[in-house]
Amino acid sequence: MENVRDIVREAGAEIGECVDEHALDAVRVKYLGRKGRLTLVMRGIGKLPPEERPEMGKAAGAAKAAMTRALEGRLAALKAKAAGKHKGVDVTLPGRRYEVGRRHPLTVVTEEIVEIFAGMGFAVAEGPEVELEYYNFDALNTPADHPARDEQDTFYVSEGVLLRTQTSPVQVRTMERTSPPVRVISPGRCYRNDTPDATHFPVFHQIEGLYVDRDVSFADLKGVLSCFARQMFGSGMRVRFRPDFFPFTEPSAEYAFSCVACGGTGCRVCKNTGWLEIAGSGMVDPEVFRHVGYDSEEFSGYAFGMGVERIAMLKYGINDIRLFYENDLRFIRQF
Repeated sequence: MENVRDIVREAGAEIGECVDEHALDAVRVKYLGRKGRLTLVMRGIGKLPPEERPEMGKAAGAAKAAMTRALEGRLAALKAKAAGKHKGVDVTLPGRRYEVGRRHPLTVVTEEIVEIFAGMGFAVAEGPEVELEYYNFDALNTPADHPARDEQDTFYVSEGVLLRTQTSPVQVRTMERTSPPVRVISPGRCYRNDTPDATHFPVFHQIEGLYVDRDVSFADLKGVLSCFARQMFGSGMRVRFRPDFFPFTEPSAEYAFSCVACGGTGCRVCKNTGWLEIAGSGMVDPEVFRHVGYDSEEFSGYAFGMGVERIAMLKYGINDIRLFYENDLRFIRQF
């Protein structure tokens, strides 16, 4: 009888210390399981003298009932506590699966371009997207009657203020506050009043480069762009330069890369020319130097630009620029 009372007392103390259902079930097994302490006592009643069995059986049954009530009470208390802790949350539901994010292909390509030019000594320069007309046109030697200034091509915010149509204004701002030598690239968003189609979009990304120092030549420009093309698209990539005109460079050239689809042999992608046009380049016009206070007799420099979307479309074989802006996860997850 004394042993039964000790078992009930010890079981009650352990039940009160249980902090979760797992610990509570362990106490139940310890005392009421097949080899539990109280179970073994009840199995041993048959070995007692006949006159002691009724009293012992009654005491053991009462002990088991009391222990069972204590276990049930503690279990109810633990569940109530858990329900209060997770109020408003059904903890029986399966967990939610969260998708792993992906970097946008334009971000991937921009970072790769910046890394290539950084390896050639170019620093990154940034400027405002809402720009003054002076920096976007006047300081870049763009005449007042140039078609690019029309509202059909440019988004004007107010008189003399617009959304930049290129990242070239960053070059002017950089030269205003920096003495030569200057070697920078300026990645960023640009805006033009274009109707969206497979190759045009009102918002696009551009990277422009500028190098100003003594004795800078067109040969330096060709070397930098050829090096970039080989690092971006492979050692077999070739670069072609053809004369062109841009207000802020003289001489100016349009440059193209050999077709990434056919290797320059001619195909539908390159319209059987073997070349894919990239963008413009040239030697900085002395008039631009005059606006920033550089002596064009002492310094010379080159500038070039490229569209990030254009490079990404060539690199990944994408045939529609609008895919970059539709936020279709099926598209973005490929990169």
